[in-house]
Amino acid sequence: MAIFQNNNGKLVDISEIPIKFEKDIQSMVETNMTPIFGLDFVTKEFELNGLRIDSLGFDNQSQSFVIIEYKREKNFSVIDQGFAYLALLLNNKAEFILEYNERLNKSIKKNDVDWSQSRVIFVSPSFTTYQIQAMGFRDLPIELWEVKQYSNKTILFNQIQTPEKNESITKISTKNEHVRLVSQEIKTYTEEFHLESVPDNIKSLYREIRDAILTTGDNIKIKPTAKYIAFLRKTNFADITVLKSSLKIFLNAQKGTINDPRSLARDVSSIGHWGNGDYEITIKESVDIGYLMSLIRQSFEINKI
Repeated sequence: MAIFQNNNGKLVDISEIPIKFEKDIQSMVETNMTPIFGLDFVTKEFELNGLRIDSLGFDNQSQSFVIIEYKREKNFSVIDQGFAYLALLLNNKAEFILEYNERLNKSIKKNDVDWSQSRVIFVSPSFTTYQIQAMGFRDLPIELWEVKQYSNKTILFNQIQTPEKNESITKISTKNEHVRLVSQEIKTYTEEFHLESVPDNIKSLYREIRDAILTTGDNIKIKPTAKYIAFLRKTNFADITVLKSSLKIFLNAQKGTINDPRSLARDVSSIGHWGNGDYEITIKESVDIGYLMSLIRQSFEINKI
């Protein structure tokens, strides 16, 4: 991929500068864990039972721990190492809770954490074809992120995506004790998980709204969780809960910040709800997509900064 800087109409090549040391990547991520991954930084170099975790983060949205490992060498197995770290986490929950509470001066308990949403992130300047192909499972709680730095001081973090994720990791790795034990507790959620038991009209309605949301701006990501499907850029701006007969759309905005002359959205600021924000929109059938999107775009703009 060629990258240029526009200098008064003349394109000047922006070259990639190799990252020499793992510690440089680690320092960069730990200092900027929230803008890069949307996580709270907990601690670094956390050693337990002979394994050392490079960085430990916490996802407030899913209420789960995230282990981050940095790699420059290419001769490691993302599956073996990833599941070894997850097994360490699940077998030592009390130690992770204690570390979190001491480092962040909090008082969460073991039941406050959704252990089923635990995951591992590997960060590296590059991954091999073999490592990328090894990610082709629909229920893999492991992510690969490439990091690049360039001569104009630009830093790029890019999550590696694999096109096919049909097979379950448990079907081919039943002999791997870590995979077997971790897969019993950790659940990877997908759009299909939320849509599999709803009628066709609700599926079609969701897909119509999803496709419209994805045109709102660049770099919008879809992140299915246990209770809803999140749409985010830097942070969530809309969450959709799929029900048997309707969709509930939550806008991540404070009460009084969305202009809604038709009163389509309901104020849920004082009641419990699954999605983020103070606005809930219930959709049971095809609606005025233009008006609905005008509300969602407002939330997008609020959360873009």
